[in-house]
Amino acid sequence: MTAAQPHPPIAKGDHVEGLAKGLAVLECFGTERQRLNATQAAGRAGLSRAAARRHLLTLAHLGYLDTDGHAYWLSPRVLRLAGSYLASARLPRLTQPALDALAARSGLVHSVAVLDGAEVVVVARSVPALPGQRMVAHGIHLGARLPAHATSTGKVLLAALDPPALAHWLSTYAGPDGLPGLTPHTQRDPAALRAALADIAARQHCHAGAEHEPGVHALAVPLQDIHGTTVAALNAIAVGDARAAARRLDTMLPLLRDSAAALRARLA
Repeated sequence: MTAAQPHPPIAKGDHVEGLAKGLAVLECFGTERQRLNATQAAGRAGLSRAAARRHLLTLAHLGYLDTDGHAYWLSPRVLRLAGSYLASARLPRLTQPALDALAARSGLVHSVAVLDGAEVVVVARSVPALPGQRMVAHGIHLGARLPAHATSTGKVLLAALDPPALAHWLSTYAGPDGLPGLTPHTQRDPAALRAALADIAARQHCHAGAEHEPGVHALAVPLQDIHGTTVAALNAIAVGDARAAARRLDTMLPLLRDSAAALRARLA
């Protein structure tokens, strides 16, 4: 079953072009592009500079951007959108108790992620209260976007795609030199990734070792609804020595599977 649901079709007359362009400008901002001017935003959003400038000015007027008159950056108001999702979406609410129970039992960070284009998005997580330890990998926070091909959750979700959807994903996001490399352990070759995903689909779990960040290891299983469709991925994250982390994560596999099974009936 596919892990990614297609966007619903829309008639041309119902498509609000201005809204689409405004959202494209808003999505230009991120961790690696915190401040943008009109020229930079235009290049990233695929707009003319004049159009990008109008959208930036409008977003600033509405309070979603701050500006010094030259550069623009996201304002706290954008958190209204994320906050509304987290408060109203069923997936974070349904999975949070399970994550908290896993974290309390294991002492590890646990998260739930969904696939969105080339990345996975963390929609729920739980961190054990263990002071003095580096328990959270860089960027593992609510709303974090991580490369799907280099993460345990991403590989589980990609493995759930049907062959045409996976072929489209690879053709869309793999460049002439393959997929982006983040560490020496990142799997960049599309053919090798495809083979690995077939194995993950058969085993129904994925271990990713230091592929996204050095010293960070994770184990993920699919979260499926009552129809057997993979809607998200659940993982455990361990930081430190590769062998020790792998041994610790191995003990988590039955617990992750039990949690996924318990959630299945609720993910209708």
